[in-house]
Amino acid sequence: MINGKKVAVIMPAYNAGKTLEKTYNEIPMDVVDDVILTDDRSSDDTVEVAKRLGIQHIVQHEQNRGYGGNQKSCYNKALEIGADIIIMVHPDYQYTPQLITPMVSLIANDVYPVVIASRILGKGALKGGMPRYKWIANRFLTLFQNVMMGQKLSEYHTGYRAYSRKVLEEIPYNENSEDFVFDNQFLAQILYKGNEVAEITCPTKYFEEASSINFKRSSVYGLGVMKVSMQYFFSKLGMKAKIFKKL
Repeated sequence: MINGKKVAVIMPAYNAGKTLEKTYNEIPMDVVDDVILTDDRSSDDTVEVAKRLGIQHIVQHEQNRGYGGNQKSCYNKALEIGADIIIMVHPDYQYTPQLITPMVSLIANDVYPVVIASRILGKGALKGGMPRYKWIANRFLTLFQNVMMGQKLSEYHTGYRAYSRKVLEEIPYNENSEDFVFDNQFLAQILYKGNEVAEITCPTKYFEEASSINFKRSSVYGLGVMKVSMQYFFSKLGMKAKIFKKL
């Protein structure tokens, strides 16, 4: 716990058997109370590794739901067990768990309700092996979103994020996409609600075992991001899109 607040790490997993142990071993258990792993119908030994490591909360999907669906299960479980601070760490070791303590500390001390780890602050992205086309797409989409949404974030596409319980409870995330654009919808809803978002610089690693979507899926994601941005813009003008109607 930090300041009497229960901290849960959520790990949305899909074929993470080769990297899960390394990721788990770097989690600072002096501040983390619970670890939740949701397996999205992996074809490898992800669940067996999780059980061997002693991860207490393991949710197994009977069928593959997608990245967004996987996160929904994680957040629902975190709320169910009474977590006050929820931080998502990908089990593919692309992001270092060593940033968990400073990220959750900002929430525990009521500085910010949401903290994201940015690969763009500093030189972490390209230095860590991010493909240049992804870096360029990241920069373009982030600029587009900042303009359309009136924000100043360095990136919207990191998968390393920490939330207060209150934020999860006030956002209807279960109604969002089950695909990769879920992350972007969720962050847009958080900003639409008026929450401030802190950013902390984060090194990242791209290697064979790290999960990454291909060019085609990336293109679909990019179009989805632009759609979310325009929905946000027009919703602020009074023409509310579905994802913002309950906010």
